[in-house]
Amino acid sequence: HREGLILGSACSEGELYKAILNGKPDDELEEIAKYYDYLEVQPYMNDDYLVRDGTIENHEGLKNIVRKIVDLGEKVNRPVCATCDVHFMDPQDEIYRRMIQAGQKYADADNQAPLYLRNTEEMLEEFSYLGKEKAEEIVVTNTNLISDMCERISPLSPEKCAPHIPGCEKMIEDIAYDRAHELYGEELPEIVESRLKKELDSIISNGFSVMYIIAQKLVWKSNEDGYIVGSRGSVGSSFVANMTGITEVNSLPPHYRCPNCKYSDFTDYGVKNGFDLPDKNCPKCGSRMDKDGMDIPFETFLGFNGDKEPDIDLNFSGEYQAKAHKYTEVIFGKGTTFKAGTVGTVKEKTAFGYVKKYYEDKGVPVSNAEIDRISLGCVGIKRTSGQHPGGIIVVPKGREIYEFTPVQHPADDPNSDIITTHFDYHSIDQNLLKLDILGHDDPTIIRMLYDLTGFDPTKVPLDDKETMSIYSSTEALGVTPEEIKSEVGTYGIPESGTKFVRGMLYETKPTTFEELIRISGLSHGTDVWLGNAQELINNDVAPLNQVICTRDDIMIYLIKCGLPKNTAFKIMELVRKGKVAKSPDKWAEFKKAMEEKEVPTWYIDSCNKIKYLFPKAHAAAYVTNAFRIAWFKVHIPKAYYCAYFTIRANAFDSEIMCNGQDRVRNKMREIELLGNAATDTDSAMYETLEIVNEMYARGIKFLPLDLYKSSATRFLMEDDGIRPPLNSLPGFGTVAAEGIEKARKEGMFDSIDELKIRAKLGKSGIELLRNAGCLKGMTESNQMSLFI
Repeated sequence: HREGLILGSACSEGELYKAILNGKPDDELEEIAKYYDYLEVQPYMNDDYLVRDGTIENHEGLKNIVRKIVDLGEKVNRPVCATCDVHFMDPQDEIYRRMIQAGQKYADADNQAPLYLRNTEEMLEEFSYLGKEKAEEIVVTNTNLISDMCERISPLSPEKCAPHIPGCEKMIEDIAYDRAHELYGEELPEIVESRLKKELDSIISNGFSVMYIIAQKLVWKSNEDGYIVGSRGSVGSSFVANMTGITEVNSLPPHYRCPNCKYSDFTDYGVKNGFDLPDKNCPKCGSRMDKDGMDIPFETFLGFNGDKEPDIDLNFSGEYQAKAHKYTEVIFGKGTTFKAGTVGTVKEKTAFGYVKKYYEDKGVPVSNAEIDRISLGCVGIKRTSGQHPGGIIVVPKGREIYEFTPVQHPADDPNSDIITTHFDYHSIDQNLLKLDILGHDDPTIIRMLYDLTGFDPTKVPLDDKETMSIYSSTEALGVTPEEIKSEVGTYGIPESGTKFVRGMLYETKPTTFEELIRISGLSHGTDVWLGNAQELINNDVAPLNQVICTRDDIMIYLIKCGLPKNTAFKIMELVRKGKVAKSPDKWAEFKKAMEEKEVPTWYIDSCNKIKYLFPKAHAAAYVTNAFRIAWFKVHIPKAYYCAYFTIRANAFDSEIMCNGQDRVRNKMREIELLGNAATDTDSAMYETLEIVNEMYARGIKFLPLDLYKSSATRFLMEDDGIRPPLNSLPGFGTVAAEGIEKARKEGMFDSIDELKIRAKLGKSGIELLRNAGCLKGMTESNQMSLFI
């Protein structure tokens, strides 16, 4: 691997410097020096630590090592270069390195070497003890010599190397049209035909077909294995993505569709979402018609010219994510897929902690302003490397990953079997395709609900009135707001269960699917609800269906106001990214264009406040799965609570939660009294307690833990209530619980000793089971006495 590389001998940590320190003979030193293309020396004070620790007697000794390296360079005909070994820019910046090292428990953090960037004059002065001519040679002449040997290249190629699947253009077209004909009939309605053609033309002509086909293969494989996949981002804006099965979101306008004779009705009935249409029978054959259509423009995904590179992000079940990652290798071939690497940096809060603790340990009083100033200089420094939670990098066949990035184990852990890109993905995103195959709880919960009930969650009616009612009241749950401490019944429902969103629901009282999507947009945006839409609604300036909730709202509304489509799109892009304040000239131009079309002042002001806007397609996908889960909560509550406690309740404690509602409410009061002193663990437990309290209020109870009936890790439905798993017992881990589950398949346990041996349990595990009442009636040992 030597070809194309120029090797230097490095600093005091290098092979040559250490050999001199260790007193190696000259002939051995010369052999070491010959290996390198040039030898390095640094200002002697860089290595002052060798004097402090007694390795070298004094500073003159450090200078002598520099002289030795210079002599070796002359003997073996290697240029010697003086380098700074720069770790920070200016002398005063050493304080930032000191804080980082102190935070990482370096014992000598206060003894910072002068590793700053010196100019030519400073470097000549540093090496003046070698004589003017030699200093000039190593500081100026030789460094330029090495520089001239280096080609001017970028380590990052500008070349875009997307993978290719032969025939993918024809594949995507055939799949999309086959599905469209299956739903809308042999002769497609004009709105369907034109939307398909427009999207396919953009996708195929811009080379995006392969991205769609990859996503289609991954989603179909997951569906085949029994797990639905949720879409993220704006991919739901694409009707082709819906027709190829990548997303469940149908982006056409609201419409009726007959599942029997394929008749469709795209008449505008004054609703913005197909699931809000009233029920209707087919005028052709009398069958009950399906309702669909979320009314989302394609342009928010691929831009007005259809040439914006698509970002297809998918939410797989957390249980299935690893399989989906492995399946990418099946699609592309072994050695072509790699985990996307990340670079972990020091965050603001961590930096503040480092600086604050440093001065506290020294007993030095310092103001918060000074702590802020110093910590700011530490923010963004590389701390570690890791892996993107769902990012997979794909290298096309015939190319090597090393053409684009080195690879490594995350956090440089040689024992890890995971290989990631060394460069952060954003450094190579112009080169290689990244697939976002993320893990999410919703698909896992939906799969568990199906396993528990046998009812297909995709058949849940998305216009169910009882389910819709829990977003504005608790009546459908059969409880009062006072009993569950909430005006709405959405505890534990994705997108709607937090205190913040429940407050939004109470203020807006949604009654339609479209309103749920709008609320999801409001809750995920930044400066969209608080101080913005909330005030507009409460002050009767604009209703929920008119305020800005998602990025698509802006473009659609401005086009209706008469602005050119391209201008409306550009305004949407500026606002959704929160760049209004950073682009005053551009915003002044857009503001004038809106005012000329009589866009209300409140609308323009609302745009001005927004920092981030959620895509409607993302909100629609999330709300669809959330509504399905809510349907089970209303209609098959035991299944819902089993799934929730199994998948989401990380702070479940059976000792507290399985011993009646009074115990639960007492614990809730305890945590409430802690106020701001409550820990993250307390807060997580409180969220679970809220749902346990609601479950009790609905007349559902927990059954006792049982050595034979309890699952290792899953809550189970039984006629009399819900049976908690063995690992819900505080201190009793999943490995121990799975040990019992495996051992009991071989038969009953005749004694506690036998349980201990067969399930490989320790003494503490046995005591936990004993205290929980799981060992009642069991003898300690099945040994018989020989003496009677």
